[in-house]
Amino acid sequence: MAQQAYVTDTDSGGSGPERRESGPRRLMNRLRKSRLGAGLLSGDRGVWRRGIVLAALAVILALVMLLHAQIPNTIGNLGSLTETFLPWLGLFVPVLLLLALVRRSATALITVLIPALVWLNLFGGQLTDKTGTGGDLTVATHNVNADNTDPSGTARDVASSGADVVALEELTATAVPTYENALASTYKYHSVQGTVGLWSKYPLSGVKPVDIKLGWIRAMRATVTTPSGQVAVYVAHLPSVRVKVEAGFTARQRDKSADALGEAIADEPLERVVLLGDLNGTMNDRALNAVTAQMRSTQGASGSGMGFSWPASFPMARIDQIMVRGVEPESSWTLPETGSDHLPVAARVKVDTSS
Repeated sequence: MAQQAYVTDTDSGGSGPERRESGPRRLMNRLRKSRLGAGLLSGDRGVWRRGIVLAALAVILALVMLLHAQIPNTIGNLGSLTETFLPWLGLFVPVLLLLALVRRSATALITVLIPALVWLNLFGGQLTDKTGTGGDLTVATHNVNADNTDPSGTARDVASSGADVVALEELTATAVPTYENALASTYKYHSVQGTVGLWSKYPLSGVKPVDIKLGWIRAMRATVTTPSGQVAVYVAHLPSVRVKVEAGFTARQRDKSADALGEAIADEPLERVVLLGDLNGTMNDRALNAVTAQMRSTQGASGSGMGFSWPASFPMARIDQIMVRGVEPESSWTLPETGSDHLPVAARVKVDTSS
């Protein structure tokens, strides 16, 4: 009787009448079975000729993300609108990838890598956890919403964060006493200037409104004397941007106020500065350059994830900011939803940077 020859698969530790496929061989077989792979392996030029439109779209997407600062604001403030939602452009990458596979286009498939790499270069760092464990001062900011139906609950939620200093924006005259009563037991010192307020566990001095060219008070400045030293704390609520049918995305007043806020911070005599507030713009928005050029975002330096804060029900943009100069950000996070249409944001910073 003839003996049947067996080949032993030493990699898997088993044996059988058929040789088990190695990893590379299995990959090649799967590639051959796919229509795109079959076209590549057979030398079909169609896989390179197809999908030119998809490839062009991928290049355009990469250019928009890479050159967003060059998109003009002269028409409907289009540049700032693009920069506000810039991270979301990355969603087009998997869509283009899927279409390239459906179209069986090697050209489109390779070209889609370009916007993917651009997006990772711009925002990949925010996907890593940069949260530290140090810091000697915790700060928080929250646009509480003028239409908030539960101001006392919102105040308790913010106080429970453990923040040493809390800034609130969009305060109404009727709601201010409620916030003052709800926060009194946690924060010994506070000041309300117009529609913004600052609550602190540490003494306040040098409190004054900041003129951001609106005709009424929506920004303030105070010196907070912490155990680690004095810090100039600014609270600001820049005007909202608007989308108008006849003018598109308009933000002229917001931009003017941002410039005024930037000038005030540039003139600040104290070395250590913290800015808390609703800036109605992201760190990518060129309209905030007067502020962002001289300060660091705690989210970008010490956060984890994008840290979107608005709208609270489905956050799509980080327009509530905590920015610093002369102090070191250690960690940054968003707080749970309150009765507002914004999420509160908090950060822990190191005031004493000498050690």
